[in-house]
Amino acid sequence: MKHETHSTRRVSLYDATLRDGMQGAGIHFSESGRIRFAHLLDEFGIDFIEGGFAGSTPSNSRFFELARREHFAHAKIVAFGSTRRARIAVEEDEQLKELLQAETEYVTIFGKSSMLHVTDVLGVTAEMNLRMIEESVTFLTARGRKVFFDAEQFFDGYKQDAAYAMRTLETAQSAGAVGLVLCDTNGGCLPHEVFATVQAVVANFPQTCIAIHSHNDSGMAVACSIEAVRAGVSQVQGCINGYGERTGNADLISIIPALELKMNLPCIGTGQLQNLRTVSIVADDLANLRPSPSAPYVGRDAFCHKAGTHANAVMKNPKTFEHVEPESVGNQRQFVLSEQSGGAIVRQKAKELGLDISKSDPKLIRSVLKEIKQRELDGFAYEAADGSFKILLEKMMKKHTPAFELDGFRVIVEKRGKDEPCLSEATIKVRVNGKEELTAGEGHGPVDALNEAMRKALTHFYPEIEHVQLTDFRVRILDPQDATRAQTRVVIESSDGTRQWGTVGVSENIIEASWQALLDSVEYKLLDASRNRESRE
Repeated sequence: MKHETHSTRRVSLYDATLRDGMQGAGIHFSESGRIRFAHLLDEFGIDFIEGGFAGSTPSNSRFFELARREHFAHAKIVAFGSTRRARIAVEEDEQLKELLQAETEYVTIFGKSSMLHVTDVLGVTAEMNLRMIEESVTFLTARGRKVFFDAEQFFDGYKQDAAYAMRTLETAQSAGAVGLVLCDTNGGCLPHEVFATVQAVVANFPQTCIAIHSHNDSGMAVACSIEAVRAGVSQVQGCINGYGERTGNADLISIIPALELKMNLPCIGTGQLQNLRTVSIVADDLANLRPSPSAPYVGRDAFCHKAGTHANAVMKNPKTFEHVEPESVGNQRQFVLSEQSGGAIVRQKAKELGLDISKSDPKLIRSVLKEIKQRELDGFAYEAADGSFKILLEKMMKKHTPAFELDGFRVIVEKRGKDEPCLSEATIKVRVNGKEELTAGEGHGPVDALNEAMRKALTHFYPEIEHVQLTDFRVRILDPQDATRAQTRVVIESSDGTRQWGTVGVSENIIEASWQALLDSVEYKLLDASRNRESRE
């Protein structure tokens, strides 16, 4: 989907992940991870990277120390702090000294713009709060720093007393602030409220950089940020993947493509939008989080089509059910199989897996769809199990040759003392081309032991499986009302270092379900290896 030529107006981006984002529950970056993250954003084209609350923790101080030794081609590292404390002279305020010691060209300081916070939190008069803002900005600018003034609780303050909220901005600007940040700290504003308020601020400060900083408590942070841009702000602040305290901050990963592709407003480096998904995934990795499959633009399922009618339309013209091209943000289209699938999806999935189902064979298509629907009733799901689907398809096309025959297996779990770990052992007997193989394996759990025993039995015959590793193991209880007798679905992700595939098993017995998924994992690898050999010959 082509879009119009970019506007001459540019919106700058300010990332607060290393401060605001890390206030989110479960968010943590290592020391080296912070530096890697800063370089990731620099290469991506982010303009400002907030490094943390200066001096608040040893790790924050260490980041600024390390950042001074690094070269950032584009981004400016920003130290964050507050205005001076109420009863401390500006020259004696330790927080302001820490901001200077960070040695960043830009600093951001927050101050109160809501009378509620002035009286109930700071416990000072309205005029005292203004002096705190003025003296703090003056102190920093006099020492060569470029200051962004973060008007905390601005939108709530504007609703309560618009004139006073404006005075806090006027005070900061007069003292030398280069930018004024309008913060929806409680995340309670609606988009139309943000638009009207921002318009008033921009009209009052036509030559000043105005920024929006939205929190997501109402689920509106991205929408509020976009409305602020429409109203005239020149900078958007947020966090990668929407990290942040409570329900998070405005998600830059959703904001960036909205600006670039839908509003024709450049905001990152030329050609960098295709790296959007990579930035999102690497950030999750550095923060030790699982990527959200349903994340807009970059999630695994963002361009995933399941309904048969939708898939059929997309195959004819992607614009029918896709708002942007997946490749424009570094993602890709995929079709998943389910009971809602139609013949078009079956043919497309077969093609992706290297199998050709001709349109002239409607009987086979109907049989496959009927089998999928029955299996889904039994608890199977193939959205994340392409490996199992390919084997099922091979069987229904009468092209499948089992790699081995199972004579049987036994799994033993032993507990020898209350403080001792459980021991797991599995034995398995298989036949390959009439030759019997009996092996045993030990593992951290029964499935691990069974996997080890199977590999020992088969590697001699099929060395291709030696490099196959299980990368994920997921268990889902399908009928919780049946308690320990419930159907269990096991999904296994496997990789040979080059490609990755998923397999699925379902049974009332978790070991049996795991065996089904393990068996499909091995057979998929052997099937793939066999096809590769045939193509080379």
